Amino acid sequence: MAQLLSLLNSAIAFGTVIMLGSLGETLIEKSGNLNLGIPGIMYLGGIGGMIAAFFYECVGGGKSPIVGLILSFLCSMAFAAAGGLIYAFLTITLRANQNVTGLTLTIFGGGVANFFGASLNTLAGGVGQISTPITSSAYIAYTPLGFKGVLGKLIFGHGFMVYLAIVIAILMSYFLNKTRTGLNLRAVGENPGTADAAGINVTKYKYIGIICGSAIAGLGGLFYTMDYIKGTWANDAVIEGLGWLAVALVIFGTWKPLNSIWGAYLFGFVYWAYLYIPGLNRSSIELFKMLPYVITLIVLIAVSLRKRRENQPPASLGLSYFREER
Repeated sequence: MAQLLSLLNSAIAFGTVIMLGSLGETLIEKSGNLNLGIPGIMYLGGIGGMIAAFFYECVGGGKSPIVGLILSFLCSMAFAAAGGLIYAFLTITLRANQNVTGLTLTIFGGGVANFFGASLNTLAGGVGQISTPITSSAYIAYTPLGFKGVLGKLIFGHGFMVYLAIVIAILMSYFLNKTRTGLNLRAVGENPGTADAAGINVTKYKYIGIICGSAIAGLGGLFYTMDYIKGTWANDAVIEGLGWLAVALVIFGTWKPLNSIWGAYLFGFVYWAYLYIPGLNRSSIELFKMLPYVITLIVLIAVSLRKRRENQPPASLGLSYFREER
């Protein structure tokens, strides 16, 4: 029971990182743009929050966890939104190829994040990892609400961003399906020419969708740095790997925000299941780590065979809109 609880807790924490990235990419793709720069966006969100927390604690001498949380949260979203703005300008205004631009953004985001991460490490004395324990404590704090035991810890034993991710998924589903603005955004992603003819400002909706989606995706990087690895920064490729899982989760969830909730936890469960299976060699471990991608491929094949329109991507996904060709 203890091992199962540990696995479920790991799946929830791991799943929250990719859920936030997936929700951001879902909103972007609903506007008709395919942003393969989500890993870079998550990098920018992570380092943005780390920069704010580091300077507040170490340079400014700040001691309030709440202030550190607010500053890092806002800075993370600002960095990620800036990355989204770059992508939007290149693909909407300049009509650059979306796939190439997204991949370039992934490389750019990772480079910028690791550069600033190394710079912060130098400012911190160059010994060990950067640490922002005061700000991190606000992210990992939880209130069991009187519930005790295994179930109470499983449901309520997490930082606030775990529940924030679920709330964002629910609100995004309502926004896309029940509000006029959300329906207009979907119309732009399905057929921008028809939406334009109906008086919808295609450029505005695409810009807003990409920037807001990027800000949400950036929270995945923030959660990873402040909660998942407890307020530290490591110059490795973990965030990039999680970003690609987030992109895969969009396909797995058939572009529905609510499906990202259980899909993210399923990804986390199968990804970490090898830790609780004795006798596995290194090759078997790597096979377990690729299971989320295998599951995504199976779902993609199944969706393609069934050909149900509601499970298909937006019709104009990845295609630049040329108004003069309408």
